[in-house]
Amino acid sequence: MRQGALDAIAVEGLAAATQVPAADVRRAVMLAGSLQDVAQALLAEGPEALARFRLTVGRPVGPMLAHSAKTVAEAIEKLGACAVEEKLDGIRVQVHRDGPDVHIHTRTLDEVTDRLPEVTALARELPAGRFILDGEVIALDGAGRPVPFQRVAGRFGSRVDVSAAQAALPLSPVFFDVLAVDGRDLLELPSAQRHAELARLVPAPQRVRRQVVADPSDAGARAAAEDFWAETLRRGHEGVVVKALDAPYSAGRRGAAWLKVKPVHTLDLVVLAVEWGHGRRTGKLSNLHLGARAADGGFVMLGKTFKGLTDATLSWQTERLQQLAVADNGHVVTVRPELVVEIAYDGLQTSSRYPAGVTLRFARVVRYREDKTADEADTVEAVLAAHDRGEQ
Repeated sequence: MRQGALDAIAVEGLAAATQVPAADVRRAVMLAGSLQDVAQALLAEGPEALARFRLTVGRPVGPMLAHSAKTVAEAIEKLGACAVEEKLDGIRVQVHRDGPDVHIHTRTLDEVTDRLPEVTALARELPAGRFILDGEVIALDGAGRPVPFQRVAGRFGSRVDVSAAQAALPLSPVFFDVLAVDGRDLLELPSAQRHAELARLVPAPQRVRRQVVADPSDAGARAAAEDFWAETLRRGHEGVVVKALDAPYSAGRRGAAWLKVKPVHTLDLVVLAVEWGHGRRTGKLSNLHLGARAADGGFVMLGKTFKGLTDATLSWQTERLQQLAVADNGHVVTVRPELVVEIAYDGLQTSSRYPAGVTLRFARVVRYREDKTADEADTVEAVLAAHDRGEQ
């Protein structure tokens, strides 16, 4: 919403306005995939309208999402008995089959069936007539390693000649959950039981790799989970998702029963410019232009970010960067390249927008490093070396 309220707040408000338990409204929204549809029905017809919103093959629901943990050990400590699964850097898909009809939806519930003929073909081969599967679509190179997300997104976005795009980059679906099968709603089943259903339906090559930690107090099981994490990174994937074995599927929610663990990359970069903010950041210098040190003594821009800034940091950097300003066109303030900032990022990706040919994925501010000079910032060569090692 324009004022910044989240759907969750709107659900609470709708529940209060209609005097219906918030949990009932939340579940209806989850199954409908639309807060607007539920609100219209509830306001027009009353609480009885919620009964019509059921898990239905052919109607997508919001996917369950994960919170973050710093380490596998931390995730196991929080969840107890759990499964550690590969975290795939692909396109999230929800596959619905009803007899010969197959429909494929994205994380945002958009239908993309016509772009993924290989997924449709696989769904029709599975030994059940009606089901809903949750998974990712990735692409693998000749060595069986995942190709960069950018290439997957490019193939996924191709609508002109799907056959040619498929021949150039075949996509592989990998499933990690099942929400319904042959008329049974599995949402409330524990994760361990849902996985058993998944294993009966989907062959191993199309299921996510996983390591079960049945007893968190078992040192051997914890060591095996850490080994699985290390092997997952060696295989080129971006991390793991640790899932409680007793948890239901919380569709449309970022549940505490799923915890993603990814390695954190950091760079010390130099602020080259900054943009004036808007909305609640009006009057503050917000979006940072970040540069790495070049061999000639200059700086090469690698990207921008406004993520990770607390209100206190935002106020501090507005004052500090104005002191370093050399130009201001009303939108971008160019500054002397003196201020070093530590940036965390999830990886690197090829980009023609930036002179080094790469940019940072999901960059966010960790802290300012006033103890460092610009001459101590990381170099472009170091960034490109990381790119060559596959940190993308």
